[in-house]
Amino acid sequence: MENKFTFVELQKDATEHIAAPHYSYWKSVFRRFFSSKVAIIMLVISLAVILMSIIQPMFSGYVAGLNPNINDQSLRYLDMSFEHPFGTDGYGNDVFDAVWAGTRTSLFISFVVTTITTVIGTIVGMFWGYSKKMDTIMLEIYNVVANVPFTLLVMVLMYVLGGGLWQLIFALSCTSWLGVAYFIRVQVMIIRDREYNLASRCLGTPTTKVLIHNILPYLISVLVTSISRDIPSYISYEVFLSYLGVGLNAETASLGRLIQEHSGYMTSKPHIFWLPVFVCALISVSLYIVGQTLADASDPRTHMM
Repeated sequence: MENKFTFVELQKDATEHIAAPHYSYWKSVFRRFFSSKVAIIMLVISLAVILMSIIQPMFSGYVAGLNPNINDQSLRYLDMSFEHPFGTDGYGNDVFDAVWAGTRTSLFISFVVTTITTVIGTIVGMFWGYSKKMDTIMLEIYNVVANVPFTLLVMVLMYVLGGGLWQLIFALSCTSWLGVAYFIRVQVMIIRDREYNLASRCLGTPTTKVLIHNILPYLISVLVTSISRDIPSYISYEVFLSYLGVGLNAETASLGRLIQEHSGYMTSKPHIFWLPVFVCALISVSLYIVGQTLADASDPRTHMM
């Protein structure tokens, strides 16, 4: 009988062992994201467009406003071919090179503006929604600014500052962060009076620590939703303003500038006009779908069992 039993030593830490499997939030997020075939396809398209806009202009040497082939009649208005995939314009420039150079500028503007507005808007919005005193002041400021049409305000700023890349970034960022802050303020007000936040306040926890550790993690999904909406939106703003001629100057390539310059060929040479429009739409739709799918996957409510 003694050979049938084995003595087991007492392990004091055994009672601390949790039988539940290890859970990783971000692993669960990406598992849910990559379970969507549409999101994967759109992610591949987005990455391909972004990489193409970064790499292709490095080799093409395209410079907006520089027309070295303007006197060569044989290079004007060529149809799509292997040598010129998108054809050539009235100056003899390759439209393929111009589209990717413009895509790089439009993406750069949208990413920079989205980063600025998201960072400022999130910081201000968290304090705005948490502090009732600050809420009273900021609401008055928001009501005044929100009643001014955003597009009109940007156009006025561009007329004052002049056309240019950084001028457009400043004009788009100047007041749009306030909309992000208001959006975050509403989300913070929903969760600021929950039990754990009240307990933290009773224990004397600093406001900054409460915002970072208790509230910010719950804002991840709404921030991803906001970013997925803002990036395509700012691309559209850039295209619209450049189309009106109040965005970037002629020396800066952009999708809006190309669409504005080629709008006269909508019927005579439709591919020169519609190809930049198609690339712009492809970027906006793919980034939006990727962002919305990632926002749904990062929503804490979708991880509850």
